Amino acid sequence: MIAIHDLTIRYPGASSDALRSVTLGIPGGSFVALMGGNGSGKSTLARSLNGLVRPARGEVTVDGESTSGEESCRSIRRRVGIVFQNPHLQTTSLTVEREIAFGLQNAGVESGRIRETVDAQLAASGLETMRSRPPRTLSGGEQQRLALAGVLAMRPAHLVLDEATSLLSPASRLDLLRAVAEERRSRGMTVLLITQFAEEAETAGRLILLRGGSVVQDGDPAEVFRRCAASGNIDISIPLRYRLRLPG
Repeated sequence: MIAIHDLTIRYPGASSDALRSVTLGIPGGSFVALMGGNGSGKSTLARSLNGLVRPARGEVTVDGESTSGEESCRSIRRRVGIVFQNPHLQTTSLTVEREIAFGLQNAGVESGRIRETVDAQLAASGLETMRSRPPRTLSGGEQQRLALAGVLAMRPAHLVLDEATSLLSPASRLDLLRAVAEERRSRGMTVLLITQFAEEAETAGRLILLRGGSVVQDGDPAEVFRRCAASGNIDISIPLRYRLRLPG
């Protein structure tokens, strides 16, 4: 369970809050989409979930532990995995297989188990034939699959995709989301999908809309899109079938 209570975040030197009095509960195993325009606070919210960004006011707890403490943050970061928009920013190793093994080695996992996990993630991500290649030689879609494989190797209880599909081709986007769906079904993992694509948000069980650092909509994706279309909201992409119901 991820619990966010009265969360307010302001970056140093900023004239306004990046997030303002956000309160949300995300039950374990749920699939939630998050949308909003540029500057709405989506990435700040994502980074607050494992303590990369700390609150000015309020609290974030993950499975009962608060991100306010250094010790609890170390534990939380093993349970909350984040895949970012630009996969090369997450890549630190010289080969694909070493990149997947990186987090496991840092966690002190036994070498035999590391090999098994790396082999399994290479197969699941379709990167088996690329295991010895430098990550920089991969295509954008392959690099994003590698970033996901490295995160999933740590077996997080909660996965955050921070616009991880935004730079991918439609085919690569579909491949990535299929891999996430399979992992979620097999392990009951919580997924928070931050996306600019309405068709991706529609596959979630719940859609949260941010504007100006505040939650302005929260509910079933179809109902949220209907309300946004009726109000003339243009912050986000809305499926055509909802927009066609507008008068005039």
